Amino acid sequence: MNLKTFLLGTCSAVVIAGFAQAESLTIATVNNGDMVRMQGLTDDFTKKNPDIQLEWVTLEENVLRERVTTDIATKGGQYDVLTIGTYEVPIWAKQGWLLPLDNLGADYDVDDLLPAIRSGLTVDGKLYAAPFYGESSFIMYRKDLMEKAGLTMPDAPTWEFVADAARKMTDRAAGINGICLRGKAGWGENMAFLTATSNAFGARWFDENWKPQFDQPEWKNTLDFYVKLMNDAGPQGASSNGFNENLALFQQGKCGMWIDATVAASFVTNPTDSTVADKVGFALAPDTGLGKRGNWLWAWSLGIPAGTQKAEAAQKFVSWATSKHYLDLVAEKEGWANVPPGTRSSLYANPEYQKAAPFAKMTLDSINAADPTKPTVKPVPYVGVQFVAIPEFQGLGTTVGQLFSAALAGQMTVDDALAQAQQVATREMTRGGYIK
Repeated sequence: MNLKTFLLGTCSAVVIAGFAQAESLTIATVNNGDMVRMQGLTDDFTKKNPDIQLEWVTLEENVLRERVTTDIATKGGQYDVLTIGTYEVPIWAKQGWLLPLDNLGADYDVDDLLPAIRSGLTVDGKLYAAPFYGESSFIMYRKDLMEKAGLTMPDAPTWEFVADAARKMTDRAAGINGICLRGKAGWGENMAFLTATSNAFGARWFDENWKPQFDQPEWKNTLDFYVKLMNDAGPQGASSNGFNENLALFQQGKCGMWIDATVAASFVTNPTDSTVADKVGFALAPDTGLGKRGNWLWAWSLGIPAGTQKAEAAQKFVSWATSKHYLDLVAEKEGWANVPPGTRSSLYANPEYQKAAPFAKMTLDSINAADPTKPTVKPVPYVGVQFVAIPEFQGLGTTVGQLFSAALAGQMTVDDALAQAQQVATREMTRGGYIK
């Protein structure tokens, strides 16, 4: 063997060996627009970390929740990085299912994370998930249709105004629904919207003694109002519509108003995707004069399951995806209006972002206005605005969501849906030992 052949063979062996040693991270994520965008920008990460390969499992919201919950609870070990929400983080951290994020790098700047978002991801002073984007909820509306109806949207409207406007903006012959709201069953789908809305109507899931409250007039008022409004001014098949379905309808010009996550603002105002991009206005989530608005508080965050064998590589990825650098990267590639919102104070102090994102202040105001420790008009024993932060809520919330979705679809009456919700919730809370 000559020297040249020997050297080439040696180099090839080193390359092959080096490639074989590359760690592969499996990342479970939701099919929301910001997450899909992140996957398109990961060359930036892999160039800096050539020894780490990324494999994506991208799922619809309800399916993602089901799979990652099953995997982490059974120690299945399918995923190295999980996309999880503000509901799961404190519960799973206390179970020992998540690793604390204590190695995100010297320049990560944890203190720059918005306090309202950071606190929901922190247990005993340790951060257990890093927020990829944070959100509350607000009203997105068509300024042209509002004007055509002879109305002016206040910055802080009531539900009465919103319902009146929705009915006046509805033009079924032209394919325009006055309002689009979530109807798809799921504790994080229709029940996120309906629980936040019920807060504004004075309702609550449980009283101070954990007794379910679906047999009380406040819930009857909430569900009656919602079903009637959607029948009068909502789209056909609304009981199948979640965040993504309503986003598509709004972008296609088929909704006069849409009350949903503040993160949607950049998508409805993006002229590449939205046919009504230059016609969109924003307002705070509605109230009924009782002191609570129907806005929630949430963050889609990245956490690391305790069972992973690749914790160091996983923290590198989490740090990259939730860093200031990533926001700058999105701004460079997609424009400031499209950076993931709701996580960092520095973003909202950035003049370039303020200029590019007309929804910035309304988003921040909505996030800061949500109070998970006092979510309702009457006192409650739980924490959480659009969810109840107990392990049983995931299953219970989805069951109640199925009943309320069926009421919207006309498959049962509002009274029957509420009666069954009361029965199911009482049984589950008794079984869980909450009701003595």
